[in-house]
Amino acid sequence: MPNGRPPTAKLQGDHVEANHPAPGHSKAQLMTRRDQQENQLGSSRPLALERQLAEAWPTCEWRATHVVLGVSGGADSIALLRALATLKDRAGGPGKLFVAHLNHGLRGEEAQADALWLRSLCNTLQVPLETASTNVNDLARLQGNGWEAAARSARYDFLTRTAERFGARYVATAHTADDQAETVLHRIVRGSGLAGLAGIPQRRRLSASVTLVRPLLAVNRQDVLAYLRALGQEFREDSSNTDPRFTRNRIRHELLPFLRNDFNAEVDQTLIRLALQAGEMQELLDTLVGDLFEKCVVFEDDRPAHRNLPPDESNPRAARIRVDTRPLAGQPMIVVCEVLKTAWQTAGWPLQAMGFAEWRSLATRTSSGNTASPWILPGNIRARNEAHLLVLETAMPLSRL
Repeated sequence: MPNGRPPTAKLQGDHVEANHPAPGHSKAQLMTRRDQQENQLGSSRPLALERQLAEAWPTCEWRATHVVLGVSGGADSIALLRALATLKDRAGGPGKLFVAHLNHGLRGEEAQADALWLRSLCNTLQVPLETASTNVNDLARLQGNGWEAAARSARYDFLTRTAERFGARYVATAHTADDQAETVLHRIVRGSGLAGLAGIPQRRRLSASVTLVRPLLAVNRQDVLAYLRALGQEFREDSSNTDPRFTRNRIRHELLPFLRNDFNAEVDQTLIRLALQAGEMQELLDTLVGDLFEKCVVFEDDRPAHRNLPPDESNPRAARIRVDTRPLAGQPMIVVCEVLKTAWQTAGWPLQAMGFAEWRSLATRTSSGNTASPWILPGNIRARNEAHLLVLETAMPLSRL
């Protein structure tokens, strides 16, 4: 059954044991008698999570194209794999599913065991598995944006490369409603603007040919676990997910339970609604910013062949940005800040050290007649005014950034 799921397969450790789950196994998630009977009879009645997934991402959108699934082995990603494999088996179509798994180089033998376990599952489901390894600690030191940012960058780079190599139009990841609530709360605590409050987008472009989709974003983790129990499907537990050194873990295991118990039992839904409203406002802002960006931002490189071209894979960083400040006259401060931030990001310059105060200070340099002396911004970027232009440029050779 290519890209399908074995009706009554039960995973035991790192091998597959059909129809014979071990009694009393601490991770056993057994099928109910009704689910077993319906599967044996070939019932097409979708379980609740499959139905939610199909509504969020109808099979007519992806059945004819290849899809890469980012799978860690945890409950959420295994539920996504099982549900998409089932929907694909029902819908048919020429497209194929591929699983991509990245070892971040942080958990040693535990991570290696996760990859072996996942390979066994993919063999059972007859879904191709692509694996890779990296060292996130080294990447974090090199990039200077922190461990979490380095891990996220490595993960999406790997998923994008895998999708492009297989000719896949979509990459699917298993972020849930719980992840959305945690992300929004994390950004509130850390300090975030409107874009950050919008949380995790359901879709975004990874490259010219690949789109990221998150079809479980409206599904809560309790539904994920119920689905896996109904299938009798085990999953892997990442020991780092309980490590209190990581802020997200303290939010998940300490702050959110505290808020639910002592302040608002529905705080998760409150945060999700906030993300939805912030996202809608951000869409309006993006439209306005996009129009202004096209009118007033020009990229330059020290190499004449690349002059006035935004960075791409062959030209990863711009040496200089020229901003025509005239179209920005009279615009709200938030709009000017967003234009500058978009230019900065597009140039490939590091964002992390630029905070609320820095962006607003930079925005004031777009006012008419500003003659302030040049100064250095975080990331070693020099800002100066030339007549009606705000010029931002790297203060050191590109090779050293």
